[in-house]
Amino acid sequence: MLLITGATGALGTLITTELTARATDDVVIGTRSPGPGQRRVDFDDPSSLDFTDVDTLLVISAGAAEDDVVIARHDAVISAAEKAGVGHVVYTSLSGDGDHLTYALAHRWTERRLRRSSLTWTVLRNGLYAEFLAAIAAPGPDGTIAAPLGAGRLAAVAREDLAEVAVRVATDPAPHAGRTYELVGEEALGGAELAATTGGSYEPGTLEATRAAVTAADEALPFQIPMLLSTYSAIAGGFLDGTSIADNALRTLLGRAPRSALEVYAAATRS
Repeated sequence: MLLITGATGALGTLITTELTARATDDVVIGTRSPGPGQRRVDFDDPSSLDFTDVDTLLVISAGAAEDDVVIARHDAVISAAEKAGVGHVVYTSLSGDGDHLTYALAHRWTERRLRRSSLTWTVLRNGLYAEFLAAIAAPGPDGTIAAPLGAGRLAAVAREDLAEVAVRVATDPAPHAGRTYELVGEEALGGAELAATTGGSYEPGTLEATRAAVTAADEALPFQIPMLLSTYSAIAGGFLDGTSIADNALRTLLGRAPRSALEVYAAATRS
């Protein structure tokens, strides 16, 4: 049996949809609030982490929290998988060029925990989503993109491509045992390209002004503000343009050319 944990987020929803379309009875969705045919899996409730009948466990990162909370959740899941003798764990991590991001630590800790475990594992190091780029670098009402990207670029990747890779690996994990795959986009997008595709202009703001605007909006949790600012800084500093990734496995694992991140960005800004 393949069990998917953390399936309620955007990536998890895409993975669930693709697996459901395959009409297989050997896939179970695990969430905090399960629906019909699903299983309750709550990273914060050890009693729900019973994986005794699970052959493959696909763990979608529980990253929307402080580091100590995320680490505790991932440790609990991995420990429960060890106890149950799960055959293979597939974990969705963060691309290797993301180490300058404040949210990288919990991912790297989890990767290290897996390597030290008794489990067979595969790590999918996902690049930042093109859809996420549309959220943090959306054009304003006048068409101006003011995100503080500087002259930097992001090797953004379509979330749907990452979901497809996760499904391919999780449904046939044996060939991928002990592998860590880098999965970033093949085209690096900067402010000028984004503005051109939306018909606007790129006039990058500062980190200070962006921090003030995000804080004033009062829509982000306290720990999310440094996460966002570190993302802008890493892009502007040239750390996320894909050039430091020696072996991008996205095209190989998809078996085709990746979706255009620029087209995904444009579609997301229109929706």
